Amino acid sequence: MLFKKNILKKILLLSDTHNHIDDTILKYVAQADEVWHAGDIGDLSVTDSLKKLKPLRAVYGNIDAAQARLEFPLHNRFMCEGVDVWMTHIGGYPGKYNPNIRAELIANPPKLFICGHSHILKVQFDKKLNLLHMNPGACGKSGFHQVRTMLRFIIDGDKIKDLEIIEIEKRG
Repeated sequence: MLFKKNILKKILLLSDTHNHIDDTILKYVAQADEVWHAGDIGDLSVTDSLKKLKPLRAVYGNIDAAQARLEFPLHNRFMCEGVDVWMTHIGGYPGKYNPNIRAELIANPPKLFICGHSHILKVQFDKKLNLLHMNPGACGKSGFHQVRTMLRFIIDGDKIKDLEIIEIEKRG
């Protein structure tokens, strides 16, 4: 009997770079298997730097110009191992989903729903839709957030595990 061996994927999830990339972010990128960017990239030199190190999945955000909108989609729905993932920039959160996607989200919920935009790190399980919602906060230096943040986790088959909050630094 053959058994399919699950391949662990170490994911680094970030958002709202707003043109900013630095050695601290890149240090964490180097430790991941894949990097996911939930929008508001800013200058594409940010995603170019990420792609040089690791495979990248990204969406564009509301501040992103035409060049980013040509390279990345508004919504990115994909499978990572056995996890159905939907990533978008302005998605809301459980109980307050963006009206533009609410009906589709309810009709066909993913296992993992990711968004950015708010600059507020939030991880919350939606019992109604049986999905995990993640917002990594903001790792750029533009915005009202006080601490730059990212999320790191592992996808093992159909499981999401070992979630870590990465606090980069307090903004001065």
